[in-house]
Amino acid sequence: MSEREESNNNVMVGALMLVAGGIIGAGIALMYAPQSGEKTRKGVLRYAKKARRRTQDAVEAVEEFSDQVTDMAEAVGDRASEILGKGKDMAYGAKKGLLKAIAEGEARLEKERARLAKMIG
Repeated sequence: MSEREESNNNVMVGALMLVAGGIIGAGIALMYAPQSGEKTRKGVLRYAKKARRRTQDAVEAVEEFSDQVTDMAEAVGDRASEILGKGKDMAYGAKKGLLKAIAEGEARLEKERARLAKMIG
């Protein structure tokens, strides 16, 4: 399992644990509320249905967010590779240009040395 998948799973597990803790806490609170058993059971059932919908929405949101982050990371990686390739090409071109300029400079220096040598005698 890649580090990214493990991180996504950790986020999802954390979100689900948070929601589950809220559901359990609310259920316990409803059980101890001063109501009749029937009202309490209806309240627990109603709350459980709402919590289930919210949990499903949260899971979908976490999955969507995870997918978006994964897509963005892949796009950034692809773009970085592309830029690196262009940078290598540019560096190679600059190196060739620099070597050409050095060669031209050496040729000019040799030409001037020969001219000065003729002048001096």
